[in-house]
Amino acid sequence: MLRRVPAVAVAVTTLALPPLLSGSHLTVYILLGLAVLVTVGLSLLMGYAGQISLGQASFYAIGGYTAGLLCVHGLPTVLGLLAAPLVSAVFAVVVGVPLLRLRGHHLAFATLAMQLILLSLVARADWAGGAIGLQGIPRLSVGGYEFADDLSYAYLVWAAVAVTLVVARNIVGSRPGRGLRALAGSETAAAASGVPVGRYRLTVFALSAAFAGLAGGIYAFYLGYLAPGSFPVLLSIEYVVMAVVGGLGTLWGALVGATAIILLVQVLNTLGTQPGMPDYAPSVLSYAVYAVLLVLVVIFLPHGIVPAVRDRLIRRTSVAPEGAVVGRPVP
Repeated sequence: MLRRVPAVAVAVTTLALPPLLSGSHLTVYILLGLAVLVTVGLSLLMGYAGQISLGQASFYAIGGYTAGLLCVHGLPTVLGLLAAPLVSAVFAVVVGVPLLRLRGHHLAFATLAMQLILLSLVARADWAGGAIGLQGIPRLSVGGYEFADDLSYAYLVWAAVAVTLVVARNIVGSRPGRGLRALAGSETAAAASGVPVGRYRLTVFALSAAFAGLAGGIYAFYLGYLAPGSFPVLLSIEYVVMAVVGGLGTLWGALVGATAIILLVQVLNTLGTQPGMPDYAPSVLSYAVYAVLLVLVVIFLPHGIVPAVRDRLIRRTSVAPEGAVVGRPVP
């Protein structure tokens, strides 16, 4: 019963917050939900499958452009939203077959290169709007209901987050989930135990891409405009930092890490846009703070915030009172 308390608290908070927010605060809340969607998939990929990706924003972009292009050319918006995660997952399977043969930093740099190549191609593609961007993306409409304001998109995003968390939790608790945990510990040992290493790695890579694609599709309908500059390399780095800070291998870590980093980004943007600050100040501050934050987390919280808090609570509840003998009831 106690394990459900955090989930209930988060659910109540996400339902109660949107009407209390307005303007830029509601926009930040929506962007936070989109970041959680991407980070949940990245946490599965890095924390459970042990694979590093520095190009997760590329799947975010693919989902956004898929939804935008389909609907700009007249298809129903709900089909565009459904196609966004599907196309992202298919793309991940296509590129994942050769990329996932790599390991460690080689895989990380390969996914980073994938994003750079994708952004370069999109910027030169007139059919995708080129460097100017894709304009005229309609608002999302489902069953005659049009998501016309920020409040409706806030509930849509966090409903998608809830579904994503449920799917991810079911996967982690299943037999394939146990195989993924074995895979993260040692691929050799997992393969010796009968885990289909290659298939599992590719599947979780595609699943993480589908989560990012779903976020990208919602993002496209929310803004109504997409450009290559909307998906910079820094965005992929942000997602990695969110996953690491919150705690790899824990789904709650994606929520905690995304919240911490999004709020930090808002503070840095406010600081970087103060009078007298150069135009490049927000980017420089972001890179510097991310680097420092990663170093601090690795040193003091090597497993992330959520595992550290959970371990502290476990130790606190398992410590016997003074004078008590472990294994005997306390008088």
